[in-house]
Amino acid sequence: MSSWLPIHYTDRFSRSWRHRACKVNRTAFWAFLACFIVITLHSLLRHARPDYAHLTSISNITAHFQWASDTSAALDSEYELGTNGTRRANAVLLMLVRNSELESAMTSVKELEERFNKRFGYPWVFLNEVPFTQEFKEQMSSVIAGPVSFGLIPAENWYQPDWIDEEKAAASRAQMVAENVVYGGSVSYRNMCRFNSGFFYRHPLVLRYKWYWRVEPNVHFHCDTDYDPFLFMEENDKVYGFTISLYEWPKTVATLWDAVKEFINANPQYLAPNNSMDFLSHNGGENYNMCHFWSNFEIANMELWRGEAYSSFFEHLESKGGFYYERWGDAPVHSIGAGLFARKDQIHFFDDIGYQHDPFQHCPRDAAVRRDRNCTCNPFASFGECS
Repeated sequence: MSSWLPIHYTDRFSRSWRHRACKVNRTAFWAFLACFIVITLHSLLRHARPDYAHLTSISNITAHFQWASDTSAALDSEYELGTNGTRRANAVLLMLVRNSELESAMTSVKELEERFNKRFGYPWVFLNEVPFTQEFKEQMSSVIAGPVSFGLIPAENWYQPDWIDEEKAAASRAQMVAENVVYGGSVSYRNMCRFNSGFFYRHPLVLRYKWYWRVEPNVHFHCDTDYDPFLFMEENDKVYGFTISLYEWPKTVATLWDAVKEFINANPQYLAPNNSMDFLSHNGGENYNMCHFWSNFEIANMELWRGEAYSSFFEHLESKGGFYYERWGDAPVHSIGAGLFARKDQIHFFDDIGYQHDPFQHCPRDAAVRRDRNCTCNPFASFGECS
C-alpha cells in the first residue's frame, strides 16, 4: 500500500479491497460449483441414459445446422463419427421385440456388439407393440455402450385393420392350423409381418436414419465383422443385403403373386432395369418360384421402402388383405420389392458374415475369411441358397 495515503484511507482501502476480493472469490466459487454440478449431471446422464447421450452428441446437434448452399456440408451430412472416432453411415441397429424376450434379445445384442458394434458404436432402436418395462430398458441399456432408444408401435400400424373381414380371416387361420402351417393360427404373427412389410421404416424413432440392420432375438453372429457393412453398401451402390435365401411355404402366399402381377402390369414404370425377376420366377414372371431372402437378417437402405415404387406396391398389397386372409410374410414381400424395384447388382449377398437363426445358418465359404474373422461356425452346416 502506498505510504503517502493517510492512515484512515489506507485502512479503508485495505478493507474495501479485501471485501471486493471476497465477493469475487465467492462469485467464482459458486460459478465453479454450478459448472461442476452441471458437468457431473451431464456425465451421469450420458452414462445412465444412452438416449440422452445420443440427443446431446455433437453429431446429433450439428445435424440440425446444415447449409444447403455448401456442397461439402451436404455430402458430409450423410456421415457422422462413431463413438470411437470412425466415420459411419446414417444407420441404426433395429430390433422388434417383446418384454418377455429380454433374455434372448440380450443374447443377440451382446453377440453383435462384441462381433461388430464395439468398433463403430451404431445406435440401437427397440420397438414393441406395448410399452417396454423398466426392467427391459435397464437390462438392455446395460449391455450397449452407445445410444439406445425404446419405441412404442402405433396401434394402427400393428393391429388387424377394422376393414378386414374377421370371419373370412378366421376361417383361413383355421384351415392353416388344420394343414399344420407354421404360425397358421397366429394373428400376432400376421401383425408382425404386416408391420415389417410396410410400417417399421416410418416409425418416428427410425425416420431419421437411412440404413438399418435388422436383428432378432435369439440369433447368433459367428464371425467378427471388422469393416462397416453400411459404408460398404453406400459406397458400392447397394440397397439390400442378405445372408440366407430359401423357399416360402406356398399355402401362405397363394394369391400374392397374382397381386404382384396386377401391380406391375398397371405400373410398369416402377420396374428397375436389369432387376431380379429371374430370382423370383423361373418363367419370366408368370409364376412365383417361392424364393425369398430370409428377412430376419437384413442390411438395407430404407429409401428403397420409402420410395414411390415400394410405397405404391405396399398399398396395393395392403388393399388385398392377404396379410390376414392368407399369411403373407415380410420376407417374400421385401424380396419381391427389392427384386423388382432395385437393380440386380444393388442386392448383396453377405457371404462373409456368419449368421444363425434356428434352424438355419450361414457360414462364410472361404476358409481364409473364417480364419481371419475368428468364425466359430461350420460351413458344412450352412443352408443352401434358393435358386
